[in-house]
Amino acid sequence: MKTGYHVISSLNKFVIYSLFVLISFFVFYPLVYVVSAAFSPSNNIAGLNIIPFGDGFTWKHFIYLFTKTQYWLWFKNTLIISLWTAVLTVIIASLSAYVFSRFKFVFKKSLLMSLLILQIFPSFVGMIAIYVILYRINGLDTLWGLVLVYVAGNIPYNTWMVKSYMDTVSKSLDEAARIDGASHMRIFGTIILPITRPIITFLGISSFTGPWMDFIFPKLVLRSPGKQTLALGLFAFVTDKKNEFTNFAAGALVITIPFVIFFLFTQKAMMMSMGTAGVKE
Repeated sequence: MKTGYHVISSLNKFVIYSLFVLISFFVFYPLVYVVSAAFSPSNNIAGLNIIPFGDGFTWKHFIYLFTKTQYWLWFKNTLIISLWTAVLTVIIASLSAYVFSRFKFVFKKSLLMSLLILQIFPSFVGMIAIYVILYRINGLDTLWGLVLVYVAGNIPYNTWMVKSYMDTVSKSLDEAARIDGASHMRIFGTIILPITRPIITFLGISSFTGPWMDFIFPKLVLRSPGKQTLALGLFAFVTDKKNEFTNFAAGALVITIPFVIFFLFTQKAMMMSMGTAGVKE
């Protein structure tokens, strides 16, 4: 009886482990394959070995990327767009959420419902309107025009998200501070923001990562080579006329290094702030 039980238990473990190994293979193999392609001597995807690092090892794609292309210019443009998008989104969304969470005014529910309705429609539905508006305000082929598009798209959902978190913060803290003579801006800066730091940190990260490898809106807004982002520059390696997948892989790998470092630092800050979150109702 015990022998049969052990056999069944061993068989279950074998099936489970085999399933995990299979899933891990399908998840990690594409990532490892891209990394190996970045260091492969081949120039296109057709010449790559199916076994990662089976073709050897070379730095020539990275050398080509840094010396023969405008990679650092693409990187700088993308960094400027992402940073400004994150900063403006955090400021506007957090202030808007504070107003909706703490104040009562006419059409409050209607405005909140309008923000929710705006998120129902896909972003590409308004691409023609976005193009016309940017054309009217001379925002086409400018970095600030693209930042304006991203910030406008981030406000509705993020305002709802931050407001929902602020609603859980005890209003007795506001009342105590108001009795001591604190203004609304002081309450917002010294009480609400420190307590809502986890959601603000998450908002900053998500707002920064959104534009980082977006292709659609940069393709719509930006035209000149000097204004290209990383997505536009790298995707130019894998068009119908060009098949430089290894150069694309090298550029994609370089992008991930500072990005992962940034995420690790902000993730640690988020976990610390969540552990020291304030009083909730």
